[in-house]
Amino acid sequence: MNLRAVICDIYGTVLDVGPPPDAAEARWFALWREMLGRAPRLTLAEFGAGCEAVVAREHAAARAAGIAFPEVYWPEVVRAVVFEVAALDAAGQAEFAFRQTALWHTVQLMPGAAAALRGLRERGILLGIASNAQPYTLRELEEALAGAGASSAWFEPALCFWSFAHGFGKPSPHVIRLLTARLRATDVAPHETLMVGDRVDNDLAPARAQGWRTWRLGAGDGRDGGDWAQLAAALAVK
Repeated sequence: MNLRAVICDIYGTVLDVGPPPDAAEARWFALWREMLGRAPRLTLAEFGAGCEAVVAREHAAARAAGIAFPEVYWPEVVRAVVFEVAALDAAGQAEFAFRQTALWHTVQLMPGAAAALRGLRERGILLGIASNAQPYTLRELEEALAGAGASSAWFEPALCFWSFAHGFGKPSPHVIRLLTARLRATDVAPHETLMVGDRVDNDLAPARAQGWRTWRLGAGDGRDGGDWAQLAAALAVK
């Protein structure tokens, strides 16, 4: 492939999402004690139900305004359910939200991702992101990459789409169209761009509609899909 840019999904692509950690409820209790100075007013399950209600309400309002694929801003959702966090400063609220999320899932770097990304960068290929994500995603990504000797700084800020920052997300065609416009500003054409993702509906179909090439992570015969090592081999990345 003659490529000049690779845009990656995050969850299920760069980061593998696993089950909650052990003793999540006990950790929830400890988080409240440490950061809010009291026992939890809600169980972790009650907190989750409250968040689902807030998200559903926000999504309904956004759809009524004509936004087909709305996104929320997670810190605001947390504040709506755990009003006690409003007493924390901005850094404290971000820390609470990050540690709370870590009680719902675990993440680790996908095998071969760091090596493939490093090889692409060394070849001068621009790296970007198209992710339905939240502020905690950036920290999850940064920490996972750092643990493998890689860096989130390898991704061009102008080529990174984070849904929480825009109020909408994939599979909206606006996501790929926005990135296509930014790529053109750097003289990169759609056919010179590869979308790497694990979902056809969210990642690959919208990219193909804009003329991008695609690679389905985790599925395929190594020609237009497969794992990170197969992608590196297909692109002759050392």
